[in-house]
Amino acid sequence: MEATPVPPEPAIARETRGVLRETGEYWWVWLLAGISWTLIALVILQFDQASITTVGVIVGIMFFAVAAQNFFIFSITEGGWRWVVLIFGILMVASGVVSLISPENTFAALADILGFIFFIIGTFWILQAFVEREVSDLWWLTLISGILLVILGFWTAGQFFIEKAYVLLVFAGIWALTQGITDIVRAFQIRRLKDV
Repeated sequence: MEATPVPPEPAIARETRGVLRETGEYWWVWLLAGISWTLIALVILQFDQASITTVGVIVGIMFFAVAAQNFFIFSITEGGWRWVVLIFGILMVASGVVSLISPENTFAALADILGFIFFIIGTFWILQAFVEREVSDLWWLTLISGILLVILGFWTAGQFFIEKAYVLLVFAGIWALTQGITDIVRAFQIRRLKDV
């Protein structure tokens, strides 16, 4: 009896598996990041009244945290995704700087920046989901999170001026919660797939 030939693995799946092997020993970093993001979300969502300055500072700090995560990923990986992660990290640093320079005077701009960043993060997560589809059973979670952030980004950017800082704070909390859940799931996926 002849064995059925196994089709060759797509190049993107081989590269993704290679990245998972390289980063597999650091799975706990994603777990800690996910727990941290979830705690940040819980703290942010506890605010009942927020000032414009508070929103600018919190969102700026969140941008820097995402940048730090991306620079860490850049430092431990190789290949094509490495440069995408670096560019994304640089965009996050630029957004964080803009958010912290003068949050009181740039509140309307912050709403536009937040919408753009939600769009960029959502697009990145959608692309990441399709790349991880061959190696992760839960790729759809990243896809759904990305789609939700893109929708949230369009809605935020479509606002001419958001009357209350609280609305932006809620969006920042949703972003942090989505990032936390995605990072926790990704940690266990990386741990499971590191020896594949």
